[in-house]
Amino acid sequence: MKNVKLIESKFIEEYTDFPNLISELKKGFSTKDIIVPFRHHHDFPNPSVNKDSTLLLMPAWNPSKNAGVKVVTVSPENGQFNLPSINGIYIYLDAISGELKALLDAKSLTVKRTASASALASTFLSKKDASSMLMIGTGALSANLIKAHASVRPIKQVYVWGRNYEKSKSVCNEFADATFNILPVKFIEEQISNVDIVSCATLSKTPLVLGDYMQPGQHIDLVGSYKKDMREADNNLMSKASVFVDTFEGGLKESGDIVIPMQEGILEKSDIKADLFDLCSKIKNGRTNDTEITVFKSVGHALEDLVAANYYYKKFTNV
Repeated sequence: MKNVKLIESKFIEEYTDFPNLISELKKGFSTKDIIVPFRHHHDFPNPSVNKDSTLLLMPAWNPSKNAGVKVVTVSPENGQFNLPSINGIYIYLDAISGELKALLDAKSLTVKRTASASALASTFLSKKDASSMLMIGTGALSANLIKAHASVRPIKQVYVWGRNYEKSKSVCNEFADATFNILPVKFIEEQISNVDIVSCATLSKTPLVLGDYMQPGQHIDLVGSYKKDMREADNNLMSKASVFVDTFEGGLKESGDIVIPMQEGILEKSDIKADLFDLCSKIKNGRTNDTEITVFKSVGHALEDLVAANYYYKKFTNV
């Protein structure tokens, strides 16, 4: 354990530059050098709160360079303990010797790389002049998704909705010095039809983003539903939109946003246009016109974790 770096959340918060991190992710998805086994996803009973928790193990390695594994728990009822729903650690290794190089706070790493992946997708899928956004959800991801999207598009107006209106106001208060205007809303329907980008990061099991409200040209960023019985968008939206995923491997198997419409015959595998590997490698195109409705479904990928861990390790050792 000699010389192991401990990279805590405070450092990750202070040294995140979203355009640079997004650029690193784009490079990662453009290469086939990084090897990523299918992640371990284990639900386990948590009778004390009457809801299952989840253990995720996400390994990845770049041969002869670096390797790592993220160990994360997701406990949806942690709000009652005033704790975040996601907790964990990222173990960063030398891929040649196997030596432990660093331990990184997995919660901060996860929200930064997740927001960056959504913004990376947005560079291919949202309109280039997208200037307005609705953020659905008020968890740790919400402020980061707003910052990441605003780093790749000329965002001028942001709205925030959460089940708790006070939390929506709290998120808005984090942006006192922002270059865009930001306001809380009490009802999703107030603004969902009026914005260019809708980003949704919740633990909802029932759809919040409904196809009836969608307008031509909108881009929908679905981040929250990580289990097969969770979903943030309804069948109507999925049937009328061009659908993209972060990876085919995870996207088609893990989230109810994709799994349920496929089970019900609303979506076929062939309806999924591309994943981030296809888009970043220029194998397939993203948005084709300004009237297309696009959906990006993210479930997370260990490549993102390894790229982000390498990004923060370099920053930490050069400070």
